[in-house]
Amino acid sequence: MDLGIHGKWALVCGASKGLGFGCAQALVREGVHVIIVARGATALQAAAERLLADPARPAATQVLQVAADITTTEGRAAVFALRQDYDIVITNAGGPPPGDFRSWERETWIKALDANMLTPIELIKATVDGMAARGFGRIVNITSSAVKAPIDILGLSNGARSGLTGFVAGVSRSKLASQGVTINSLLPGAFDTDRLRGNLATAAQKTGQSVELVAEARRKNIPAQRFGTPEEFGAICAFLCSQHAGYMTGQNVLADGGAYPGTF
Repeated sequence: MDLGIHGKWALVCGASKGLGFGCAQALVREGVHVIIVARGATALQAAAERLLADPARPAATQVLQVAADITTTEGRAAVFALRQDYDIVITNAGGPPPGDFRSWERETWIKALDANMLTPIELIKATVDGMAARGFGRIVNITSSAVKAPIDILGLSNGARSGLTGFVAGVSRSKLASQGVTINSLLPGAFDTDRLRGNLATAAQKTGQSVELVAEARRKNIPAQRFGTPEEFGAICAFLCSQHAGYMTGQNVLADGGAYPGTF
């Protein structure tokens, strides 16, 4: 299927690895020029080289990079200094740490809100008017399945990402919807990423079990009986960015192998 976005420009945050890289890869394979952003310059350079070497990348498709912290004013300034206008924006920042809410100070909450709520809002604010003027725009926020099924030890993530979800529910249904601009969120469950592997290792250390046993127990709780891959996550993201998804906005698209047991 031709997604109809060849030649568009995309900003992909947190794109040096994991789900962000999966999204960048899927877009590049569709002929979308991408600017990838991440804090680690070495990992980002390696990601850019992988994208440029991808045999499925149309030859003229550009891959640019900005090593910056997108959650800071300075990081966002560096991104927009390279390019002002984007047709597609993928917001993505690492989730805040787990823990007991009793131990979190105000500064801890502000950091979580900055990364997982306020930064996406700033990126939306900086790009949607230009998208609307051109008659096309796609924003996809990578959030978490915890938005649908909150996890007690992930209170920081539950709170910050739910705040973003509420904001998007309103702004996505504003005049922007009639101007060709869609804003949706993509909610990942357990995907085979460094973050998941780190969480599994932490759980193994706490329980005294092997990482393999902890991982197997986690997989058994997923109807698909496996973890997702960044590549298939990227494919879902690319579809939400396509011309074909123009009638979808304000949606929370859950990708979790069937783990969420609810109807709605």
